[in-house]
Amino acid sequence: MSHDPPVPPAEEEPARAHRRLPRLTLPGCWGALLLACLSFTPSLLPRGGVLQGLIAGISAAIGYGLGVVAAVVWRAFADRDARVPSRRSWLVLIICAVVLLAVAFGLGQYWQHEIRRLMGVTEYNVLTAVACPFVAALVFLLLLFAGRGLRALYRRAADLLGRWIGRRAARVVGWILVVGLAWAAFSGLLLSGFVNASNEAFSLRDTETPEGVHQPTSALRSGGPGSSVPWDSLGREGRAFAGSGPTAQEIGAFTHRTAEEPIRAYAGLATSDDTETRAARAVADLERAGGFQRENLLVMTTTGSGWIDPAAVDSFEYLGNGDSATVAIQYSYLPSWMSYLVDQSKAREAGRDLFDAVYDKWSKLPQDKRPRLFVAGESLGSFGGETAFSGEADLRNRTAGTVFAGPPNFNTLFREFSDHRDAGSPEIEPVYRDGRTVRFTEDPTTGIPPADRPWDGPRVLYLMHPSDPIVWWSPALALTEPDWIGERPGSDVLEAMVWIPFVTFWQVTADLPFSTGVPDGHGHTYKAAYVDAWNDIMRPEGFTTQDLNELKDIVSPRN
Repeated sequence: MSHDPPVPPAEEEPARAHRRLPRLTLPGCWGALLLACLSFTPSLLPRGGVLQGLIAGISAAIGYGLGVVAAVVWRAFADRDARVPSRRSWLVLIICAVVLLAVAFGLGQYWQHEIRRLMGVTEYNVLTAVACPFVAALVFLLLLFAGRGLRALYRRAADLLGRWIGRRAARVVGWILVVGLAWAAFSGLLLSGFVNASNEAFSLRDTETPEGVHQPTSALRSGGPGSSVPWDSLGREGRAFAGSGPTAQEIGAFTHRTAEEPIRAYAGLATSDDTETRAARAVADLERAGGFQRENLLVMTTTGSGWIDPAAVDSFEYLGNGDSATVAIQYSYLPSWMSYLVDQSKAREAGRDLFDAVYDKWSKLPQDKRPRLFVAGESLGSFGGETAFSGEADLRNRTAGTVFAGPPNFNTLFREFSDHRDAGSPEIEPVYRDGRTVRFTEDPTTGIPPADRPWDGPRVLYLMHPSDPIVWWSPALALTEPDWIGERPGSDVLEAMVWIPFVTFWQVTADLPFSTGVPDGHGHTYKAAYVDAWNDIMRPEGFTTQDLNELKDIVSPRN
């Protein structure tokens, strides 16, 4: 009787090592390869190698899952079991992967170079580009192991449930339990924990004062002499707002006229526990300083951390010759891109409560004694600013003019105006009801369409760059192609950008945190554009194109 010889220990180790490696399916690998290659296509902003690796890894994991599902569905229709792929099939996959990934990587580098050229970005890191495939592989494996873990948990749950209910019901209930637990863990533990930790960290930062900013000595500023809002309660961004800005002398040097000192009123999170009271405190300080006696009054809704783009208010004050007042409140500690995702309700309350508090005082003044009432907001500030109004007529009836910059895609009025735009106008620069009140532009210096139609009465202007991911990001990107991709691209977006299910969503999502890291006039950076925007909305007299260009250099100095 013969026996097989024992396997030597040296031969046992490779087998064990092989068993420890993740077992991959051929259809899943083809799906991963396809979406990984497509992830190198351009999006709105230039991206480095590490970020590209992250997008490629996520896309590959999604592609793998889609490939596995497609194979299961195909086998179900063909009524056959899974087959073990031949060595030749794997060899074909490997050869195609090497060739296709090399081509995709090369094209990706070319497209990124073209985007940087469009935006005037010169920075390029070779090391991060080299790290791209390694980051992609790591992200893919982490997501794959996470998926395998969920599958193992599902099988265990189904086995346990199968002791009391039927096998089919056990599988369904098992999947429901696992998906529910995974979502609860992600949203309730990971996401909430991240937001809470970030909130704590940025609340500490909020106690700091930016370098070069000092407590105002003017009674016309919150936190200054006689102010009902303590300096320490303004928060970091509130102190930056109240403790800076052009003086009467600086404004007069630009306008060549005797200018007034602008009024700035602000209330931070530490000023009051609730938004309504905080708004009332800010308006009371505005009234104390004489804000309702100025010619121009601006209600400014901030971004999440309470930040106000200095260019937005400075331009308003210069063009108004200092005869102006601005009021704002803080509603969050988080930076703009984070508050954009989690603080929408706070922005809504802040915008509505602040405007209502101002309007209540303003509307009780004699008509010939009222200042011109303007509204403005950038990013999530535009979302908050919109919530005080029901539509176009309300904006026209209750304001003298409005400037909203970089509106998030979920803004209620922005979506209403854009979705119901006049036939033939593109989504990146829509025309709403012949532009009678509301208009859109990516660059006010090139004209605001429709140029051949009158723009009488109060004006509402949206500034929105074609390359701004804040404007275009939406969960619908995962499964639906938007008009702004299918139509003619904007001036700073590559024509090579196409919509790809799932991939485009992750590309634009990855653009969000870096939306302000590009030169002025691109992405989510609006500075010099405020000069022309406020000139069109306020319609001051006596300023030439040369004057406006000079003001742009003042509010947005070129490096």
